[in-house]
Amino acid sequence: MATLDDSIWSLEFAGAARIPGWDGALAREVQQHFAAFAEGRIAPLDGPGDLQGCRFDKGRVVLPDGFADAYRELAEGGWQGLSAPAEFGGQAQGPAVQALVSEIFSGACHALQMVTGLAPGAVRLLRMVASPEQQARFIPELASGAWLATMCLTEPEAGSDLSRIRTCARQGADGWQIDGEKIFISGGDQDASGNILHLVLARTGPERTRGLSLFACPAILPDGQRNGVRVARIEHKMGLHASPTCHMVFDACQAELIGEPGQGLAAMFLLMNHARLDVGLQGVAHAARAHAIAQAHAVERVQGRDADGRPARLADHPDVARMLAEMDSRTLAARALIHTALVALETGQDALAEFLTPMAKVTGSDTGTAVADTAIQVLGGYGYLQEYRLEQTYRDARICAIYEGANGIHALTLATRGLSHAGGAQAAAFARHIESVAQDQPNDLLQTALHDWQSLADQVRAAPAEMAHAFMQGSIALMNLAFWQRVARECPDDARLQALVPMARHRAVQRLKASLQPVPQAREPALC
Repeated sequence: MATLDDSIWSLEFAGAARIPGWDGALAREVQQHFAAFAEGRIAPLDGPGDLQGCRFDKGRVVLPDGFADAYRELAEGGWQGLSAPAEFGGQAQGPAVQALVSEIFSGACHALQMVTGLAPGAVRLLRMVASPEQQARFIPELASGAWLATMCLTEPEAGSDLSRIRTCARQGADGWQIDGEKIFISGGDQDASGNILHLVLARTGPERTRGLSLFACPAILPDGQRNGVRVARIEHKMGLHASPTCHMVFDACQAELIGEPGQGLAAMFLLMNHARLDVGLQGVAHAARAHAIAQAHAVERVQGRDADGRPARLADHPDVARMLAEMDSRTLAARALIHTALVALETGQDALAEFLTPMAKVTGSDTGTAVADTAIQVLGGYGYLQEYRLEQTYRDARICAIYEGANGIHALTLATRGLSHAGGAQAAAFARHIESVAQDQPNDLLQTALHDWQSLADQVRAAPAEMAHAFMQGSIALMNLAFWQRVARECPDDARLQALVPMARHRAVQRLKASLQPVPQAREPALC
């Protein structure tokens, strides 16, 4: 399977060998085993699940047919504990192996991955901030798959601005209780796992985000009674119909504090880098799937004639060939950027990881919808039909640019914190990374592009909000150019990659140049 080879190659090309404990042969074996399971048990549920959707029945969520059974097989296979520590019943594989599995899972059925995929992050969070006693109670349940998890942050009046959170936690003689509402909670209820661990951000003090604390709220209490949390409704969405997105009500819900009071947001931020990289890979998974569908169709369907008058395949027409190459190159470059960020995160290159992470989230999510859209165009009228499921791919991928921080917020973060935090350490780390690829060649295309990017950065510092989008696009373009320069130099015998290099480099240079153009000033609309 080309996608499997692309993913493992990309991670190793990004420097996975530098990750402590990395075993490339084991990673490939794990990837292949999960791919076989995903192809046989998960992928067949994706289309029917999209059409059937979730049901809200007597206050409980019912997943589409087959989802609960597939989840139980997933848990029995040990996949929910893939990255959990061995002492808690996990397999102790690192985030890099988890990322390989996550991309396959998202490509097979993003909706089911959404329901199950928060558990590894919950384990990571508990290991960082929970007490040893809490870890001993909660992590084995998550690693075994007996429990699933949610992250309850967003509220009706508090989306990206978490300082507006109103859900309150009060401490009484019997412990903490939570009252309030949370919205857009993925897997807020389902009939697949025996219990759900809700990780809830609630207010314990008046000081904006400094008054927020993190709590654990099991849906079912140790005595078997249901806790004071219920689903008010499930949302009807553009995509991910088989993933229950819930409006949750907490009513005197029994809870226990995780970490220190007032440190809830800081605890959540410990998860953010991995979570945002995972969203980027969701987008890449959709892009890879869309490209594979378009490629297969284009090489099989005969349409028109070639220059010699012979019947031609769609793939033989220059414009279709251009679209296929663009889809392939965009997917490869987005995955490479995300994997580079992951390697930086796992090898202690904190400044570089911080700079690359918002870029990874944006490029992965944008690539997912862009490639799906192009794939629809390649198939023409067939692409617009449900039969080929590209329309579902587009619908499912679209959320990636919105959740886990809207892409515009990540652009602003890059233009502000990325350029200025700690004396510009993140931007400096990024520049050093590009310089290492250019290898001190003064006339190299990449050196010139880096100089242009540095000029752009100087402009952005003077007007970060106005130029945030341009800076994000220019930074991604520079990173993509560095990737293709490396490919040109280090993969001379790979015909597929070398065929993509000229177009991909040209596109990256043009995108960087476009980001250097002055931002047009808003004008009053003309009166009719």
